[in-house]
Amino acid sequence: MDTLRLLDQLHDLTIEKPSHLPGIPLYWGLDKDEISLLITKIRASLPQEMKTAANTARESERLLESAKEDVALTLLNAQKDAERILVEAQQEAERILEQARLKQQQMVAESEVLKLSKAQSEEIRNAADRDSLQMRRGAEKYAYDVLSQLEHVLSKAMTTVNAGKQEMAPSVEAKPAPQNVKVK
Repeated sequence: MDTLRLLDQLHDLTIEKPSHLPGIPLYWGLDKDEISLLITKIRASLPQEMKTAANTARESERLLESAKEDVALTLLNAQKDAERILVEAQQEAERILEQARLKQQQMVAESEVLKLSKAQSEEIRNAADRDSLQMRRGAEKYAYDVLSQLEHVLSKAMTTVNAGKQEMAPSVEAKPAPQNVKVK
């Protein structure tokens, strides 16, 4: 792939007019037609795989650039969505807080309801604490069971690997092949 680019650069390096030193009949320079012909011959002699690889590399670069643009656009859209969701969440939180304040004021006005709601609140909190503890223990047990199963599977796999290694290991003593054995 670099070879094709180098050929392009060589093609661009031709000198338009040969130069000479004043008073000296010595000319130097590059013959543009001769160089172009040589470059064309070199390109024609390159293997098709190299040309295909160069095209594939160019396509890969194009796809990479396209993917980078897609990622940038997706990231920008995600940031906009996140900002929008955050604003909506803040508005919803403010609405919920306002409703809670109104409810609180109403409950303060009704003292019996306040006492009852405090008792219910405490009961709900205790129940939630119990449920939370029970869920946590269940989750820990589940994680322990999964890890135990994984340990068992890995143990079997290691046993199989070790058996395979022992089976594949060369014998400590090289035994000569039996000479009277007939091969079918």
